[in-house]
Amino acid sequence: MLFRKQYGRIRRIRNTHPIILLPLVIVIIISISACSVPKGSIVILENPNGTGVTMDFKEWNSKSKCELSLNKGDVLQIEVDREYGEIALTVSGKNGSEPYTGNNLKSGLFTVTVSETDKYDIRITGKDATGKVTVKNVENVGENH
Repeated sequence: MLFRKQYGRIRRIRNTHPIILLPLVIVIIISISACSVPKGSIVILENPNGTGVTMDFKEWNSKSKCELSLNKGDVLQIEVDREYGEIALTVSGKNGSEPYTGNNLKSGLFTVTVSETDKYDIRITGKDATGKVTVKNVENVGENH
């Protein structure tokens, strides 16, 4: 009788084994994927009035974005201060316009004019990048005419 009870317990354990194993495997996969945190750091500061953004990063390997509401004819002044690494930047509207795309940016200052009123994503990508990118809405070309 003692052996029958033990044999019954062993059979129940074998029957529940796949049910216990699946959640355990899922927990392990989630734990491993959570450990692969992007390298480096980025701090994104948006102007309180919504006219610009500053992205400051150090040894950064990832992608990030922020959003600016712009009107037709707005001019963005983009300043790149790259210490090292690779920086890519894209300015794209929700309606499909893409006024700027640049890869492997060097330090410098340039402007981009948007052709339509829209919400624009400012997307930045870094590969071992250290530096700073500042995007400011400096003027509206349509107001000057």
